Parts: sequence; C-alpha cells; structure tokens
Amino acid sequence: MSLLHPDARILVVDDDASNVALLQRLLRLLGYTNIVGTQQPRLVPELFTELDPDVILLDLNMPELDGFQLMSILRAAVSDSVFLPILVLTADVSTEAKQRALEAGAVDFLTKPFDHAEVSLRIRNIIRTRRLHVALQDYNRTLELQVAERTAELDDARIEILERLALAAEYRDDDTGLHTRRVGHSSALIGRVMGLPPEHVQILGRAAPLHDVGKIGIPDSILLKPERLSPEEFEHMKRHTAIGAGILSGSRHELLQMAETIALTHHERWDGYGYLGLEGEAIPLEGRIVTVADVFDALTHERPYKPPWPVEDAVEEIQRQAGTQFDPVVVTAFLQVQRENELRDLSDAELQRSEQRRFQAQPSVVVS
Repeated sequence: MSLLHPDARILVVDDDASNVALLQRLLRLLGYTNIVGTQQPRLVPELFTELDPDVILLDLNMPELDGFQLMSILRAAVSDSVFLPILVLTADVSTEAKQRALEAGAVDFLTKPFDHAEVSLRIRNIIRTRRLHVALQDYNRTLELQVAERTAELDDARIEILERLALAAEYRDDDTGLHTRRVGHSSALIGRVMGLPPEHVQILGRAAPLHDVGKIGIPDSILLKPERLSPEEFEHMKRHTAIGAGILSGSRHELLQMAETIALTHHERWDGYGYLGLEGEAIPLEGRIVTVADVFDALTHERPYKPPWPVEDAVEEIQRQAGTQFDPVVVTAFLQVQRENELRDLSDAELQRSEQRRFQAQPSVVVS
C-alpha cells in the first residue's frame, strides 16, 4: 500500500520514552518523515502552534497534565470549524474511557500494546481526513476571496454608474462636470469635522454628488437662462428636488436612501423659508451639510446667470447666513475646513520655498 502523505506532520505525546521511541521508529518504517516526539505534556500547546500537526498521537494517562486536560486546552485554542486530529493512545479500552475521550475531542483510538497494521491504517485515515479538511478550508477561502472581489467590482460599478448619473444631470449647466465632485468632497470634509462616523462620511461623499440629479427634468430654457427667473420659472426650477428624490426613491441601499434625502432637502433653509418649508433640525443633517457645500461651490464658480465670487467673499457670505439660511453648526465645521485648507496651502508654500522645488499648488478643498 503506497503512502499518500509521507510529508504529514505527526506529533507523538507520551510520558513513556519507550513508547515515543517505538512510535517514531514505526512511523519512519511506514515512510513518514516529519515526526516530533515529546515526553513533556506542558510543551504540547506550543508544539501544536509551531507544527500545525496533521495528527497528534496522545497518551491519556500522564502525570501533571493528562490527555483529557490537553485536549481541553487544544480545543479551546482553535475554532469549532478546525479539525483537531487527535488519535488517543490508551490501554483502557472501556466504553466509558472512549466516550470521555470522544467528548474531549479525540477522533480515534490506538490501544496499547500497538498493532503495526492498526497504527498504519488509523494514522493514514486521520491524515487523509485532515488533508481533505484543510483542502476544503482552502477552497472555501478561495471562494470567499472571489466573492469579495466580485462584490467589490459590483460596488465599484454601482458607484461609477451613480457618478455618471450625477454627471449627466450636472453637465447641462456645468460643462466641466466637476461641480458634483466638489460638492461631494466638501460635504465629506464637513461631515468629518462634525464627527460623523467614517463609514457615514464615506457614504455622504458619494451620495452628495447626486443632489441635483433632478435637473434632468428641468428645461434648458429655465436651467440655462442667463437672467433672473420669473416667479413661474422659479417654481418650475424648484421641482428639481422632488424629481431627483423620485428618481432615487425606493432603494434598499443606504447610499441611495441618503442621496434621495439630500436631493429632496438640499434647498431647505435653517429659518424655514426653503423649498419645502422645513426648519432647523427638522431638515435632515445630510441636507444641511450639502446645502452649505453646494452654495459655496455655486458662489465661487461661474454660472449662466453670474460670474464667480472670490473665495473670501463667498466664505464671508456663508458665515453671514449662519442661523438664517444655514445650520450654524454646519457653518462652523465649514469654516474649520476652510482654515485647514489655508494651513495646508501655507505649508505647501513653505515647503516649496525651503526646498526650492516647484510643486503643483494644492487646490482649495471645496473648489477642487
């Protein structure tokens, strides 16, 4: 009978040196080459970790630390999904001893004195079972990685679709298509400063660019009009919040649910004079954050109806409107983002001068 796994790792544990020597000699005769023996039970946990054995030949009756205690220690050290390959060595063939050993974690028995054929068959069977179990675990891990990779690909594709949807709406009145990205980036920075959880900040940064997706339903004659809108036109323009929320509604995904909320409420005012008349904290926090990011970006960039404002003037306007148009807490976070950005720009300038190298200037956080 050919040996299937001559490289199998075998750990022999018995307080009787003659038994250890006998089993090591017998295993080598059978063709096994990776055998470790010990007469010191207290070394077994460390040897188990180092060797990761395919089979443990374990004597039950040992002083200080017996086989039952060792099985309990080993079982506690591994998860329930791990196959613990323990072959018990015992002269006690009673039903009670076998049941107790099985309950403790043994998978089979070798009775003393040892029968060579029995040793060969039982060890071979345990090693084969152990290797099949390891192969199954490896296969499951491979499947899990493949599923994780495919899930990540689907997530990336879904996010890209949402980004393109936001771009499609915004491109009609912003031929650079960067407004949505800037608003998303700025909203995430404000949320971070406000102490929102990192995962919430990440979703906010991805949902905010969809704030104006409802512009898809607004005619160009209104959307691109270079003069002030008439009252009727303005009422029609206001519909883009409801249109956007309708496009995004009904999803089970948190990102789209947040995007729906933002689309519907990003034109609400802290004082209650917004599109829907929501006031103060009745306006969802995400809507309050995106409102500040959106207005600042609109002020500092050219629109069909106006030239861009200087950044300093736009910051002053946001600060002036705190408590009326904007949530004061959000404005405070926005101002901190601006200060951090200014410090970053100053730091870059100092580095550029000190090293006499030319770097590309970092763009403003909220206008990039």
